[in-house]
Amino acid sequence: MRAIWSGEITFGLVNVPVKLYSATRSHDVSFHQVHDEDDGRIRYERRCEVCGRVIDYDHIEKAYAEGDKTVVLTDEELDALPAEEDDEIDVVQFIPREQVDPLLLGTAYVLEPVGRSPKSYLLLRRTLEHSERTAIVTFTLRTKTRLGVLRSRGRLLTLQTMRWPEDVQDMDFPAARKRPKISEKELDMAGALVDQFSGDFDPEKYSDEYQEQLHELIEDKLEQGESVDTDETFGREREEHAEKEQGGKVISLMDALERSLQKRGSTGSEGSSSGAKKSTGGTKKSTGGSKKPAGASKKSAAGSKKPAGGSKKSAGTSKTSSSKSASASGKKRKSS
Repeated sequence: MRAIWSGEITFGLVNVPVKLYSATRSHDVSFHQVHDEDDGRIRYERRCEVCGRVIDYDHIEKAYAEGDKTVVLTDEELDALPAEEDDEIDVVQFIPREQVDPLLLGTAYVLEPVGRSPKSYLLLRRTLEHSERTAIVTFTLRTKTRLGVLRSRGRLLTLQTMRWPEDVQDMDFPAARKRPKISEKELDMAGALVDQFSGDFDPEKYSDEYQEQLHELIEDKLEQGESVDTDETFGREREEHAEKEQGGKVISLMDALERSLQKRGSTGSEGSSSGAKKSTGGTKKSTGGSKKPAGASKKSAAGSKKPAGGSKKSAGTSKTSSSKSASASGKKRKSS
């Protein structure tokens, strides 16, 4: 893994040499575009509107337009800005952890200690741990001056960018200002429902079902060719499942709370013993009516790594068992 930045953390007269690495990566499937007639790859060209030629990156510069005037900024001019040469992560304040608004947080990075002795790195990390504080820092990365938070995470220091206050939109909605009457019983039932869904957060219990199904669809297309039976691969999805449970009627908030508590109570014991992902991660599915009831039952029955693909096997085994029972009943008739 290559470092994307190197410099020093500075607080007071203490300097901590570090290297910066990206802390996250994307697990999404990457697509490219093709022509639907011949599957040719679609390419995008950097074509000049004046001369009509395709332009190389070496001859492309940045520009800013304001009204009918355009200002062109060369790479030399941008590199000459003082902030561009800054290679320090400057600690400007230490604050309590809970004062950081999650809405302000952006990209996360990991800092590696550099040099013969990591003493200053360890000192800063332990200081943040013992004081239970977060360091507010300023730094320059990819030609932009940034605000960030410096925190301890395990044995490492992490740096996470923050949005500037002017980047956060001030939102307000008329419906949010209304104050509908909420009874004590509704509050008690909502609190009981929260208690049933409560527990310690474990990110390993959750998975990206869409990406899993997408990987399986790609694998099936590679094995079978272009024609794939989606219903066989994923099972039939019935979005009207929730409406059938409610009898097609609009229910009140109180009825919704009561039914949610009853449904959660009846399935709570099963979810605690097996299928942690479905019992703890399925908040929306339990309250709003699952969009994929068939797929969920097949996953629990098959117990395979590929939950969506297990529908074929389960269907096959059901046919085999039914044929065996039919032949057995036929033998009994003959013998009688």
